[in-house]
Amino acid sequence: MISNWSIGFIGTGVMGASIVKHLLKAGYSVHIYSRTKAKAEPLIELGAEWHSTAGEVAKNSDIIFTMVGYPKDVEDVYFGNKGIFAMAKPRSIVIDMTTSQPTLAKKIADHAKALQLDALDAPVSGGDIGAQNGTLSIMVGGEKNVFEKVLPLLQTFGKNIVYQGQAGAGQHTKMCNQIAIATNMIGVCEAIAYGKKAGLDIDKVLASISAGAAGSWSLSNLAPRMVKGDLEPGFYIKHFIKDMRIALQEAELMQLELPGLALAKQMYDELSAKGYDNNGTQALINYYE
Repeated sequence: MISNWSIGFIGTGVMGASIVKHLLKAGYSVHIYSRTKAKAEPLIELGAEWHSTAGEVAKNSDIIFTMVGYPKDVEDVYFGNKGIFAMAKPRSIVIDMTTSQPTLAKKIADHAKALQLDALDAPVSGGDIGAQNGTLSIMVGGEKNVFEKVLPLLQTFGKNIVYQGQAGAGQHTKMCNQIAIATNMIGVCEAIAYGKKAGLDIDKVLASISAGAAGSWSLSNLAPRMVKGDLEPGFYIKHFIKDMRIALQEAELMQLELPGLALAKQMYDELSAKGYDNNGTQALINYYE
């Protein structure tokens, strides 16, 4: 631990809150901001210091993490009048963990450099369980020496932490991650739907196929939630749709067709239209029921 680092964290949602807890437990001083203070009260009780704007967090921090919902939110917290770039101290490091656009990651990195700041894009995978257990996969883009400097900090809540390349590379890697998940979720749901129709004990089915060649994180962690009817969000459908939209836009720019991803987004769009936006991605099972 670099004990004299003061940490800022902007966006204390389902995953952000767990990450802040790990940072506090490791002994860091943590300054926080989120749109709804009431939701951050448990973190304040644990010792986090609340601020009324993203800029105030930046002003009081050496390392500033952001983990918000959409690219527009990222733009606001970095470039807004009371945002990070308006108030951050020179030589601070900003680390965006939001799944966002690779082009925006590059824009942030360029602007940070002009202000004598360093920037990393570091989206994560592992959902609420990974955040709670401190075992998130973290995909990092930016200058390698900056990555190496903050690696001990990332290790307080991440397990599989890989430097991917220059600014935007972390976000491109996260797109690969979301593409793989999207089509895998269809397979998980169809396996469960098939098993139910065949009259099988789904818990026994999962015990068999999760340990075999079909095994995946979604099959091990989300399929049991599907069986129980637990649709609580580890990762919101509305955010997953945003990620798939970004991936499809980036693929189009590269003249790459991704029919599996396009199908998955279409299915999730239908669930969204039926009011499932704030459920977890495992709610795709309802498409078959």
